Order: sequence, then structure tokens, then C-alpha cells
Amino acid sequence: MSVEAKAAKQVVIDEIKGKFDKAGSVVVVDYLGLTVAEADKMRADLRKEGVDFTVYKNTLIRRAIDGTDFAGLAEGDTLKGSTALAFSSEEDVTAGARVVSKAIKDFKKMAFKGGVVEGTVYDKSQIEEFANIPGRDVLIARFMGSIQSPMTKLALTLKAIAEAKEA
Repeated sequence: MSVEAKAAKQVVIDEIKGKFDKAGSVVVVDYLGLTVAEADKMRADLRKEGVDFTVYKNTLIRRAIDGTDFAGLAEGDTLKGSTALAFSSEEDVTAGARVVSKAIKDFKKMAFKGGVVEGTVYDKSQIEEFANIPGRDVLIARFMGSIQSPMTKLALTLKAIAEAKEA
């Protein structure tokens, strides 16, 4: 192997390391069977959610994660066959899994292989569970609604009592 080829591979390995370090979660996906149009639609949906979806060679991924907290991904069949990585930000760690899960349902192709969420390696079934968790904004809205509901009921009850005493 030439020096230039080794240098080019090292650049890609460093890129992968950098993406793993910045990501809140990484979902490993078998993307085989996806058409160009389907891949473009999925990538657009992922970009809207702030998720970077990239295809890398398994050997380069293994080299990038060797000796890191993500090394558990190299165990088993996670890094075999066609592999793409969906890197989600720390603001919404479920975004990648959620959007890829929707694409899997829509296109009837692809499959989860595993992933890493906040430094912990998970298998395929656990990543599928993460895909069912709503986004951060939805969770905040639900939480605020649950806090607001009892307060609204209390205010209405107190108002009704005050009106009853006036009458």
C-alpha cells in the first residue's frame, strides 16, 4: 500500500473518530437495497433533524473505534456487510434512530444493526426501542402539559367555588 493511500485512509479514520466524539448517539444501519431516490429522501429527513448519515468501510470504522468507548460496536455482526452510520447530536439523541426507523417502515428495506447512545453500546433490539422515544421538543411539550393540567383544574375549581359563594 502506498504512502498516499495510507494517508488518505488515516484522514477518513480521523474523520470518523471526530464524528463519534461529537455525537450524542450513533445508529449503525444495514442500508442494502435502498434506491438513490429513497436514500436522498431519507438523508433530507435526517438533515432536518440534525443527523449526519454517512457510509464508511467497516475496516475503517473498526480502526477508528479501536481502544475507545465505542469499541463494543466491533463485536458480533454489527460491522459486517453494508454499513452506514447515523450520527445524532447531543440535543436529541433519539433523532437518528427515529428517522431511520420511519424510513425502514416506509421503504421496507434496511435494518438496524446496533448503536451507541451517550457512550453505551446497544444491540439491534435496544436501538429499535430508542426509535420509539419521541423527540426532545415533544417530550418537553408533554411534560409542560402534564404540569399545566392540574394547575388549570385547580384554578377552574377555585373560580367555581368563588362564583358559587357570590351567588
